[in-house]
Amino acid sequence: MNQLRVIFYTNISVSIFLFLSSLIIIEAKNDNFIRFPPGKMVFPPNKRSDSSDPQQVHISLMGKDHMRVSWITNEHFHTQSIVEYGIRPNEYNATATGEYTSYRYFFYSSGKIHHVTIGPLEPATTYYYRCGGSGPEFSFRTPPTAFPLQFVVVGDLGQTEWTASTLKHIDSKNYDVLLLPGDLSYADTHQPLWDSFGRLVEPYASRRPWMVTQGNHEVETIPIIFPHPFKAYNARWPMPYLQSASTSNLYYSFEIAGSHVIMLGSYTDFDSDSDQFKWLAADLAGIDRVKTPWVFALVHAPWYNTNLAHRGEGESMRKALEELLYKARVDVVFAGHVHAYERFTRIYDNKAESCGPMYVTIGDGGNREGLALAFENPASPLSLFREASFGHGRLNVVNETHAHWSWHRNNDLDSVEADHLWFQSLSTTTNCCHQNSQSPSSSTTHNDEL
Repeated sequence: MNQLRVIFYTNISVSIFLFLSSLIIIEAKNDNFIRFPPGKMVFPPNKRSDSSDPQQVHISLMGKDHMRVSWITNEHFHTQSIVEYGIRPNEYNATATGEYTSYRYFFYSSGKIHHVTIGPLEPATTYYYRCGGSGPEFSFRTPPTAFPLQFVVVGDLGQTEWTASTLKHIDSKNYDVLLLPGDLSYADTHQPLWDSFGRLVEPYASRRPWMVTQGNHEVETIPIIFPHPFKAYNARWPMPYLQSASTSNLYYSFEIAGSHVIMLGSYTDFDSDSDQFKWLAADLAGIDRVKTPWVFALVHAPWYNTNLAHRGEGESMRKALEELLYKARVDVVFAGHVHAYERFTRIYDNKAESCGPMYVTIGDGGNREGLALAFENPASPLSLFREASFGHGRLNVVNETHAHWSWHRNNDLDSVEADHLWFQSLSTTTNCCHQNSQSPSSSTTHNDEL
């Protein structure tokens, strides 16, 4: 029965791909790069020799010196929720025990989803680990506790050939933490796609912490029949929300090496009476910008967007939360949802504002729905760079004052840096850190430096 369901869901996904592949190839406006339609869906099989061995292994940060290790095993086998780890291959001098959960979605059963927190861990150190007492050995490197610090930012991944290309390009250079602003597997209620996604990302997500927030494809509700949202997402990808005093896995924050990262929920309540609004206000108020000069936020639906796709879908959230981020001098707001890349200048309330956040849309990881090719013309003066191509971004926080952002286009076999700029932390920008945040300042911005 399980095998028949997998074949059924796979056929649906392949049908979607064949429809999308009928789209014509679009040629770039300003260069010779050809934008191909979405690649084929990929469904990595479980290659573990023993069905009790761990699969879909991934890690996430848990406080300043701990890591959560997550994996899945067959529901019919008794496997302990333990992780053995150490700083030398095949030598484990520490063991941690956790717990497992599972969920059902109609006729689908998830298997046992294990979560174990290990630590305390030393910074900038490679650890070797084994899950459940058997199976292969994995390794990861902990992030540093001081600058420089490098994030990878990529949204709307999915599981296509372009996704595989994006992940290989990401892995070609070192980084410390991956940030994903929603839309992971594109399972869309077809639960076996969560498993194939977990296998696809395991070689990468088992070696560097992935910090994610939810997108619309994680909601997975069916009116009346299945009204419970985020069931698979919450079970498979728990984030450290309790450590940041949040009451929901859909929004949280964490700190790492002088950077405070806020992961917001576009698909849960965010108005002024909501728990998310109150949590965000308290979270921002607790940031010490002397010790933590950088603040970044991630949402799924962008607040600023000149693409014709998803126009205005983030507007109500912007109206509710933008002032909080502006007054707190958040440096950058990353978003997904729109399947293209777009970088804006610093903005507040639809106007260029030198003390407002820079806004970046990066929903171009490789999803099955294809690229959002149509932008409004003429371009808004607030939009400094935009292109409908698959790719990923790198945020290199060099020191307390300066960071470098770059966007890397998937150019077939190569990854090409197509956009980049240096910018300064608002906490160290004189007219912003000492300015009364009630009154916006005059703005001066440039394409290559902010």
